[in-house]
Amino acid sequence: MTKPRVVIVGAGFAGYHAAKTLSRLARGRAEIVLLNSTDYFLYLPLLPEVAAGVVEPGRIAVPLTGTLGDVRVVIGEADHVDLQNRWVGFTQPEGDRNRLAYDRLILSVGSVNKLLPIPGVTEYAHGFRGLPEALYLHDHVIRQIELAEQATDPAEQQARSTFVVVGAGYTGTEVAAHGQLFTDELASQRPRLKIRPKWMLLDVAPRVLPELDQRMSRTADRVLRRRGVDVRMGTSVAVATADGVKLTDGEYVPTCSLVWCVGVRPDPFVAQLGLRTEKGRLVVDEYLNVPGFPEVYACGDAAAVPDLTRPGEICTMTAQHAQRQGRLAAHNIAASYGQGRRRPYKHHDLGWVVDLGGKQAAANPLNVPLSGLPAKAVTRGYHLLAIPGNRARVSADWVLDAALPRSATQLGLVPADAVPLESTSPEVPAWAH
Repeated sequence: MTKPRVVIVGAGFAGYHAAKTLSRLARGRAEIVLLNSTDYFLYLPLLPEVAAGVVEPGRIAVPLTGTLGDVRVVIGEADHVDLQNRWVGFTQPEGDRNRLAYDRLILSVGSVNKLLPIPGVTEYAHGFRGLPEALYLHDHVIRQIELAEQATDPAEQQARSTFVVVGAGYTGTEVAAHGQLFTDELASQRPRLKIRPKWMLLDVAPRVLPELDQRMSRTADRVLRRRGVDVRMGTSVAVATADGVKLTDGEYVPTCSLVWCVGVRPDPFVAQLGLRTEKGRLVVDEYLNVPGFPEVYACGDAAAVPDLTRPGEICTMTAQHAQRQGRLAAHNIAASYGQGRRRPYKHHDLGWVVDLGGKQAAANPLNVPLSGLPAKAVTRGYHLLAIPGNRARVSADWVLDAALPRSATQLGLVPADAVPLESTSPEVPAWAH
């Protein structure tokens, strides 16, 4: 008798943990297929440390094959779902088209960069959602500091040494915090560079980390300002050009570096399914089922999951929610085959951690506010528990970073046009050639 097939689309926090949980629950009674565009699970919270040269890029790319038990991994980009005939169409890396039939389907396609209608942003800004972007930013920062050292024009030197981050949420705050430390170290190795590199953090919100507890916000703001980051709340970019940005307060800032960390939006693939959405996310019930299709589940950033702790609201787009929802989707699929009972999604916030580089962090485990070294210990402990592999390698990188100078060489692996903010390739600023 043919085993039932469960197809999981996307191997982010939701998809990866759905596959891992289901492989344990199924124990050979079902065929589990994971369709993803890469052969690894990316641990996104450590991307800023990759960009700053603290952690090697391969450390946060956990291989799918070998870490997911009996799960069959298929590499490809999903581009169609036939809900009536129950199959998923996808394109393989070299362009071949194929399809996967399913008995149960989990849609966990995740999110992409959130864009705003600001002139010049798609041409001159770079996002920060994956390894290519982190590797590109690492090389770009080093290149700008090297070229600033060589520049004879003070205006060019200042522009190359200025780095603008838009978005003071979790990612943008960490990028600016780690970035300032990284460029300070680069500058210290170049005595001919007479100016200190400057990082700017912009957001229209009234405070840093607006979605988190105010105490964590104050801690992060204090650390950033003491470190020298130019924090400007209530301010954003009005126009981006090849040579700088005009801010909403009218000031023009010459820069060759614009990092876009405004937030995320559901993958556009969701809109192509013809299903009901809310805020661009698939509408599901509290059991993560898509209404009208009991064999289809959705979780993570792609799903508008009801937040039972806040009636009438939907869960926010965070890794914590995605991971827990992925596990619950696996449990509920197992229940649909008679193994256990299905459960609604109801979460309890365990707190947040924000790594600010060096010895600094902000954390509130179980709503206990921490800063400094205690927060740093909690933050790194959390990451080691949460990353599903490569723990020893990540720990070794942290130890080496504390003991040795960071590598400050360009790898040249990712050109600017390979990491567009959207489908349109960004142009390279005039000074970046």
